[in-house]
Amino acid sequence: MSDRRAAALDAEVQDRVERASALEKHAIGRLISLVEDEGADTVAKRAALFRHLAAEGIADRARILGITGTPGTGKSSLIGGVCLDLVARDPEIRIAVVAIDPSSPRSGGALLGDRIRTSFPVGERRIFFRSQASRGDIGGMGRRTFAATRLLRHLFDLVLIETVGIGQSEIDVTRLADRTALVMQPLAGDHVQFMKAGIMEVPDVFVVNKCDEEALARRSLTELTSALEFIRVGEDGAPRIFQTSAKTGLGIEELAAYLHEEARAHTEPEARRAQELFFLEKRLADEWGRFGIEAAAAVLGAARTGPVAAWSYDETEDAAIAAVRARIVADH
Repeated sequence: MSDRRAAALDAEVQDRVERASALEKHAIGRLISLVEDEGADTVAKRAALFRHLAAEGIADRARILGITGTPGTGKSSLIGGVCLDLVARDPEIRIAVVAIDPSSPRSGGALLGDRIRTSFPVGERRIFFRSQASRGDIGGMGRRTFAATRLLRHLFDLVLIETVGIGQSEIDVTRLADRTALVMQPLAGDHVQFMKAGIMEVPDVFVVNKCDEEALARRSLTELTSALEFIRVGEDGAPRIFQTSAKTGLGIEELAAYLHEEARAHTEPEARRAQELFFLEKRLADEWGRFGIEAAAAVLGAARTGPVAAWSYDETEDAAIAAVRARIVADH
């Protein structure tokens, strides 16, 4: 292990971990800022943070639900209603929401549209909300969404990732999430476009939102069911379909009950390693392209086939970046 990986966690960050574990929102926000920071001087701090979480028994326990769909389907209002139902039914549950917003063309920061539409009770510690700017990245998420989610998994039971939208290339959330929900509007024609893009083959759950008019909702359900039968022929088990309305409360309780069960489910270590390796490779590709992937191939291959009990994202990241830099030096 390198010297920077062996660095101890400083007292200030330890204090933030204690306060974050007690769901103090400011402390959680500061820890997220630390893991989002891509500066070289924070590498050791980030690694020390995750080692500390493991040593203190702050388990990597949360289930991740990706919520995607075209803009205007009511994802934010739906999330607000479901979260309120969840905290009302379970006094122990902890929920984090990461909303990916379009970036401001001036500042590059998040435009905070989802924050405006999602309202939670003041002082409710069990629901944490964080906006992230997409910064033009494809995939429906921000560059550091994975980093933030990796931290939140230790502090919450359920982490909801709301993407900025969905298109043919914007399905990276399915690689981050344990389950993915696609939110649609009644008879908006979305399912036809999604069929063309292949997106209907991806989600585990479908939500037809804004079902305020009963006849329209029934017709939408029929069309969606028919489309799924055509696309997913031969698959074992039909995907779950919910009809909801944030305005009337239709279906919110049923969807919340499903998510409550998901929060109790367990993610297998192999699945978690596969998720983390995907985003490590993505980072290498973003920074060094195909050269980076090829230079780190031996490290990534060993991490993928080695015993999962020995898996460490931080050590693998460190070794992969060291391999890339060594290759750069050798080539010059």
